[in-house]
Amino acid sequence: MTVRLHWFLPTGGDGRTLVDRHAYAHNKAAAGVRAPDIEYLAQIAKAAERLGFEAVLTPTGTWCEDAWLTTVALAQHTERLKFLVAFRPGVISPTLAAQMAATYQRITRGRLLLNVVTGGDSSEQRRFGDHLDHDRRYERTAEFLSVVRGVWGGRPYDFHGEHYRIDGGLTALPPDPLPEIFFGGSSAAAGPVAAEHADVYLTWGEPPQQVKEKIDWIRSLAEERGRTVRFGIRLHTISRDSAKEAWGAADRLLGDLSDEDIATAQSLLGVSESVGQQRMLALHGGSRDGLEISPNLWAGVGLVRGGAGTALVGSHGDVADRIEEYHALGIEHFVLSGYPHLEEAYWFGEGVAPELAARGLLAGGEDRGAAPSW
Repeated sequence: MTVRLHWFLPTGGDGRTLVDRHAYAHNKAAAGVRAPDIEYLAQIAKAAERLGFEAVLTPTGTWCEDAWLTTVALAQHTERLKFLVAFRPGVISPTLAAQMAATYQRITRGRLLLNVVTGGDSSEQRRFGDHLDHDRRYERTAEFLSVVRGVWGGRPYDFHGEHYRIDGGLTALPPDPLPEIFFGGSSAAAGPVAAEHADVYLTWGEPPQQVKEKIDWIRSLAEERGRTVRFGIRLHTISRDSAKEAWGAADRLLGDLSDEDIATAQSLLGVSESVGQQRMLALHGGSRDGLEISPNLWAGVGLVRGGAGTALVGSHGDVADRIEEYHALGIEHFVLSGYPHLEEAYWFGEGVAPELAARGLLAGGEDRGAAPSW
């Protein structure tokens, strides 16, 4: 098993600080924030392709551009790069989603990956007309994915569940290849869904021992169902030619945050129903102190950012060491990002990736979907 590298598309805005997506959406962007227009996102996509990343993750939600529309546009600016499209199953018909995926695969010649986001914030879900509670959303996700895979079978498919009733569901031309399904969730309700339906279980960047516990949990549930699930991790990165430079960059990001910024963000994030989000918050407790929670694993991003809140910080060799450590636990897919995303893609692609290649951890450029410069 080799390491497979992916980057991130900041469709909610980007910049040299821990950018506030809400501020951009309300036209109150802080100095230095870059709008997520197609020209800038194309720069990042092209850089990711040039640097040898296999795919880019695109988020979903109120504060970012629609992932399906944005990435299919960016596919016209790239040749090999794949797109890990995040979407919420509660706001779209599973048969329509299956059809959209099939169309996407034909338009892009097979460059779609799917990231299923069940949703951990009821207020956000209600914006889209979804009023189910946390656990019932996961029940619906399981049904949704059953329908999607059934409809991809190429024959009329019937499904009668609690949340969906499908009579003769059909995708006349199934996608080829079938998109891999990435799925995350840390709650008891999420585990069985991942074990039954996910190709790749994706966790946020917790310390290695906690990640191992998650891997063991999902692997055991999958084995009970006669399935094999692969694993991925979502992390930010700050790598430089020396550890001192990298930690200096982390300190600058932290220095841009006022105590009020942190308190406001923590108050908003604290009401999330997401177990994964609560695990992120527990890593730092809202304090600026003790943010290196494991060697080279920095929790500063999570002081103000929801979702993935940790970064690998250090020299290129340090970051490669930590990736190798996670890989030894069973992590195959590394979905990475950094502020700003264009520049950090180059720091990682020209610094850490050659270190990983020298250790024999990376597949060749042809296999990974791009031709790396190293």
